[in-house]
Amino acid sequence: MSKRNSQASKTAAREKLRLERERQAKRDKIKRQGIVAGSLVAVLAIAGGIGYAVVQNNKPSQWEAVASDKVVAPANTTGENGTTVVVGKSTAKKTLKLYEDPRCPICASFEQTVGPTVTKDLDAGKFKIQYIGGTFLDGDSDKNGKIQIGSRGEGSKNAMSAMGAALNVSQDAFLEYKSALYSAKYHPEETTDKFKDDAYLIKVANTVPALKNNAKFQDAVKKGTYDAWALAMSETWNTNKDGVTGTPSLVMDGKKITTSDGNAPMTAADFTTAIDAALKA
Repeated sequence: MSKRNSQASKTAAREKLRLERERQAKRDKIKRQGIVAGSLVAVLAIAGGIGYAVVQNNKPSQWEAVASDKVVAPANTTGENGTTVVVGKSTAKKTLKLYEDPRCPICASFEQTVGPTVTKDLDAGKFKIQYIGGTFLDGDSDKNGKIQIGSRGEGSKNAMSAMGAALNVSQDAFLEYKSALYSAKYHPEETTDKFKDDAYLIKVANTVPALKNNAKFQDAVKKGTYDAWALAMSETWNTNKDGVTGTPSLVMDGKKITTSDGNAPMTAADFTTAIDAALKA
């Protein structure tokens, strides 16, 4: 090979190497740009995710949103927002206030043990009953005259709403449904929030003749027609003037009806003794 050819070969090799280096540099630049762009997208995605999470966390819960809804009061109610629920014969001279929470296990015991006697006396016209329902077992409380939604469940509120749907059908349907919800067969443990399930509430309702396969009742339960009413009722419990702080509680003529231990009567005999004394007072 001549010296001239050798020099040309070297020049060609250097040019080829230069071109390859330029192409590699372009590939590296594109790769770096891709990494930067990908990182930027990831950062934006993370930021967007954080922003979405913040917005979601700051959104009111379903029940918190309901608290500002207009109250739809069931039939067979009176008073502000329909929170005065009185059942019984109009000729009865005295009214027994009954404070309960749908999830309350002691209320369930009271209803199962004393309930039949209460119903018998109610039917006999010995007294009317004013029902005041609370939802404190869901953790709900009062905040400056407005209900504060708690974080211990939603079964009390949901059951109260369903009871409103039953009350809209009739007073008897309301009483029978309340009894069914508190029954040994259907009342759940306090720690099991089964009443939050509409399907379960409808299942219990199907044991009540007036509510069995009642499309209007079921539609109201599923749509939450009386959700805001349930919260309004709960706030009535929260702000009661009878000094009631627990359930079940019985009040007549502004006085709590209790046994000698200061608690609500939990047997039929104790109830009869206490209520007869209150009726004579």
